[in-house]
Amino acid sequence: MSGTVLATAKEKMQKAEQSLQREFGQIRAGRANASLLDRIQVEYYGAMTPVNQLTSINIPEARVLMVTPFDKSSIGDIEKAIQASDIGISPANDGNVIRLVIPQLTEERRKELAKDVKKLAETAKVAVRNVRRDAMDDLKKQEKNNEITEDELRNLEKEVQKLTDDSVKNVDQITAEKEKELLEV
Repeated sequence: MSGTVLATAKEKMQKAEQSLQREFGQIRAGRANASLLDRIQVEYYGAMTPVNQLTSINIPEARVLMVTPFDKSSIGDIEKAIQASDIGISPANDGNVIRLVIPQLTEERRKELAKDVKKLAETAKVAVRNVRRDAMDDLKKQEKNNEITEDELRNLEKEVQKLTDDSVKNVDQITAEKEKELLEV
């Protein structure tokens, strides 16, 4: 029973880390990254479809994304969806492919993005700590219901704390990598 509490806590902490990485993928760092287009949906034959399912996305240069639709007739719809999105990049359509040139970031914008990264990281850490609190509460209930002993409770609490520390360390590492990428000129 207590093993499932630990397993559930570990899984939820990993999900918080993965969520943070997805959020960081959406932040433009002045270089081409295919994950910039992950949230863009295109109306394709009446159904909203993710752009990455309708196209091949290549990075021919460090600051250029090249979007090649599988169906050339959908290129106009894809271009409109990219323009309507919040990525802030104007697409260039040549009839066969759409090119997105990622502008170089200013120093001021880099620092703003670094602050945003820190806020997202703090949110992820709060999520990890909430998972720890829930796991600790579950363990205390088990001890109160005589499912585990006091000694087992202390040992399990130490394990939950170790999981939390590891997860927070991972969040810090992911954040440091993103900040380095952002502040790199």
